[in-house]
Amino acid sequence: MSTFVLPPAVSVVVPVYNEEAGLAALFARLYPALDALGERYEIIFVNDGSKDRSAALLAAQQRLRPDVTRAILFNGNYGQHMAILAGFEHSRGDIVVTLDADLQNPPEEIGKLVAKMREGFDYVGTIRRQRQDSWFRRNASVAMNNLREKITHVRMTDQGCMLRAYGRDVVDTINRCSEVNTFVPALAYTFSLRPTEIEVAHEERAAGESKYSLFKLVRLNFDLVTGFSLMPLQIMSFLGIALALASGALFIYLMLQRLLFGSQVQGVFTLFAITFCLLGVLLFSMGLLGEYIGRIYEQVRGRPRYVVQAVLDDTADVQPAHGLHEAGAEAKAPSLASSSR
Repeated sequence: MSTFVLPPAVSVVVPVYNEEAGLAALFARLYPALDALGERYEIIFVNDGSKDRSAALLAAQQRLRPDVTRAILFNGNYGQHMAILAGFEHSRGDIVVTLDADLQNPPEEIGKLVAKMREGFDYVGTIRRQRQDSWFRRNASVAMNNLREKITHVRMTDQGCMLRAYGRDVVDTINRCSEVNTFVPALAYTFSLRPTEIEVAHEERAAGESKYSLFKLVRLNFDLVTGFSLMPLQIMSFLGIALALASGALFIYLMLQRLLFGSQVQGVFTLFAITFCLLGVLLFSMGLLGEYIGRIYEQVRGRPRYVVQAVLDDTADVQPAHGLHEAGAEAKAPSLASSSR
């Protein structure tokens, strides 16, 4: 006779990528912080193809606390947001909290998000108080936030903070989406009926280094802008019209100059400068158009967004969600050697 186990009230999803050096500190703080809530909870670690011993450490932790710990192991590196989506697919709580594994967002702050959700909000974003990042990164983040908000109309004061809480309805709606490239907090904002934001503490990394290089940050923001707005294409269209009109006016001006004052050598260099400028705009426009076409191409191929190698879970059987996993890719109790990458 099977016993009925109440589902957790709070699910915490933690993406993990090469965090071997900091996982022990994360475990030491995360479980006491959640125990202090007085709520039924589960922690879902998603190993995003780590090349260090992160998967082995997660497997050991799951065996140590099987009652509240689940671990999803990817067969490769698919990115932070794909890891979060996998955690969403396997989550069971009415409130789902996302938390980075680097301890820059203290686990002790989770209680603030849960309390705010209990007030009736269905999405709680966060703003890092006294950010422990470099001057360049802080100011670049502010500039990108302002630009992104004007283009996408998605209002997130601090888009880089992944400590956020989502209601069950919002998570279920996100789970029905099949976008290949997406930005989870922005997607949640579009589906939320009562979003809000609160301030949370921010600390330096407990160990290791940031997984987001400058290129990855630019790439992430570009994905965010193109994934939630057509405005970049519209801006380039208006720019093309303006340049065409300006070029026509310049042509008429140069023809009048030639008729009235004769040939002028400097006019050739002016034309060269204008030509190079127009070529630059044309190449940028082609690249932007290619970005949108590339997203369509990735979408229509219909490939899985991620492939789960194994799920470490001592609770009820977990079925592959919405056909996103390869057949036979999940196992309930893989060996430690097959878990680590």
